[in-house]
Amino acid sequence: MITFDEATGIFHLQGKQTSYFMQKNEHNHLFHLYWGSRLAKRLPDYVLKEIKRASYIADTDHIKEYKLERLPQEYPAFGNSDLRKPAYQLSFQNGTQISDFRYIAHEISEGKPSLEGLPSLRESADCETLKITLQDDYQQVSMFLFYTLYEEADIITRHIELRNNSSDKLEINQLNSACVELPTNDLDLLHLSGSWARETHIQRTPLSQLNYRVESTRGSSSHEHNPFIALMDKETTETTGSVYSMNLVYSGNFEATVDVEMQDAVRMQIGINSTLFDWQLQPGKTFISPEAVLVYSQHGLQELTHKYHQAYQNYLMPPKFAKKERPILVNSWEACYFDLQEESLLELASSSKELGVELFVLDDGWFGHRDDTSSSLGDWFVDKQKFPQGLEHFINQIKQIGLDFGIWVEPEMISEDSDLYRKHPDWCIEVPGRLKSYSRGQFVLDLANAKVQDYLIEVLSELFQRYDIDYVKWDMNRSMTEAGSNILTNSQQKEFYHRYILGLYRVLETVTEQFPEILFENCAGGGGRFDPGMMYYMPQTWTSDDTDAIERLTIQEGSSLIYPAISMGAHVSQVPNHQIGRVTPLNTRGVVAMQGNFGYEMDLSKLSTEEKQEIQAQIDQFKLIRSTVQLGKFYRLAVPVKDNAKAWLFIDDQQVVVSYVQIHAKPNSPSKRLKLTGLNSETLYQLPSGEKRYGDELMAFGLAIDVVHKDFYSQQWILKKVEDE
Repeated sequence: MITFDEATGIFHLQGKQTSYFMQKNEHNHLFHLYWGSRLAKRLPDYVLKEIKRASYIADTDHIKEYKLERLPQEYPAFGNSDLRKPAYQLSFQNGTQISDFRYIAHEISEGKPSLEGLPSLRESADCETLKITLQDDYQQVSMFLFYTLYEEADIITRHIELRNNSSDKLEINQLNSACVELPTNDLDLLHLSGSWARETHIQRTPLSQLNYRVESTRGSSSHEHNPFIALMDKETTETTGSVYSMNLVYSGNFEATVDVEMQDAVRMQIGINSTLFDWQLQPGKTFISPEAVLVYSQHGLQELTHKYHQAYQNYLMPPKFAKKERPILVNSWEACYFDLQEESLLELASSSKELGVELFVLDDGWFGHRDDTSSSLGDWFVDKQKFPQGLEHFINQIKQIGLDFGIWVEPEMISEDSDLYRKHPDWCIEVPGRLKSYSRGQFVLDLANAKVQDYLIEVLSELFQRYDIDYVKWDMNRSMTEAGSNILTNSQQKEFYHRYILGLYRVLETVTEQFPEILFENCAGGGGRFDPGMMYYMPQTWTSDDTDAIERLTIQEGSSLIYPAISMGAHVSQVPNHQIGRVTPLNTRGVVAMQGNFGYEMDLSKLSTEEKQEIQAQIDQFKLIRSTVQLGKFYRLAVPVKDNAKAWLFIDDQQVVVSYVQIHAKPNSPSKRLKLTGLNSETLYQLPSGEKRYGDELMAFGLAIDVVHKDFYSQQWILKKVEDE
């Protein structure tokens, strides 16, 4: 899997389908040689020698014409004959920022080390780790480059550790988690962008000689950009072309950059956002960067998706829930908002149970005296006016109906109108003397403060111990402004954002370990913190606050590029839709929501008999396909009406689930077919009509799409594998 050749100084990380080469030269600088499709166990030591523009002449005193700027560096510095964007930047006590790290040792070991205080992929039986030690002798600083190769999943994880061996502190101004240099700029940049209620839209941009930056400065990974970046051949499709990608296992401010330099080489990097970061590394201390997941595909976006899905479901999600089917739920939010009346809620629960729902979720408004967004965050005790007999009594009634019980919390926030704020106003994020901005009627708690962390651990532990809770929706509804901490020194204030995330991870680690039976769902105004860091603790995320089925087509398509269906919350909501007012058929809302963890955001007690019958049929249908959707293999399908439809497919050993949604009807349209993919050519499948067809036919000719006579049309097929005739 991982080998090193002493004679050439070449490292080879050889996965199931990929290879990654780097080489140390006679000066002990480390260079990147190759990342791509799997190569045999050969040693391409000629690659650096044949870079004609990087020749050098050495003598006993110094090196003449040693141009690091012309060479593909593995983890580049700034200033040592390379003036391109560096992977790291350090400031020393003598006022300089120049460093020179050289290789001194390496070790290859089975398994994978954990990252202290940070989430990361868990080790498996098929992984090996390479640790390369670099040293700056002049400044007495050690750098450790970690590479873990997962052979079966065919991915590489990377992170950096920096140790200060000197007697003086140093400042870390930037420390990216991964850097890769590619020899050509004839590529497209792909990333996932959007906003609140419009997350993870796939964006594709041709490269030119320019510096590209995808980032968040909002305190979380953000609705605006996901911490993911990819470069791909211009002709890349779902099934063809090379794709090079990085995804950061981190939930705070990040930056992903692509720089095309004047010689047309490309440098792709990802890490903590350096604009709002600085770290005072004291003597004898070590700083650990977040982990980056590197995935290469030689067969287009679909193979990239499968590698991410396999890795995250097998190695990232909490193991208890990674392969466990998720319950069908009803959430009180769009049904009731803050108007929580016990009698109406029980009626909703009873109606939901009759239709086949399995989990009742009590959303915002159950605590303090919270009748709107202006109060009570931080006061995690029940509102006795809404639940006069207490929350325990209400939960018992939900359980007697036959439903599991879930609850909403927003622990990282605090309302000015709250007992907690009146007692601890200094626990807010703030810069003394500056205005504190309200957003959604709330402030942000200072999770860089250990006392705040301890408080949250204590109050949440008490809440989850006292009540019989099966599911927790953990929300976070605003960005961070006036970001400062009352417990940090002046020189530590730029450490705040990272210290906040470390504090959050400490709380999450403690609470989820203490309550391993609770299914936690991550939410940040929807998908504002849908990232691998949160997935380590919480196996699913509320994909977007936008519940409109047509908007969700694009949002869920983008999320599916890297995150598995079992991680995506997707619900049927009322019409007109509460976010954009669109009216879509109940069937289409159901088909779209069946792309993830299925549920309802509507009052199921106030529907017509016909609507209830249709919903009961939807729930029965999803129970038949739930295992295939949440545990099977996923494919995005090419559609015959480009930009006017979306289609996707799930497959396992028993069946194939195919879904098609067309946005607008077109008059006098010809008959259209939907070609399938990923099927076994020799396997026989039975269609809903009873007809039987082989996999090769379904991939060659596809399924006939019904004539579309109305907007927002949907169609779903369940194909059963049958014995050959």
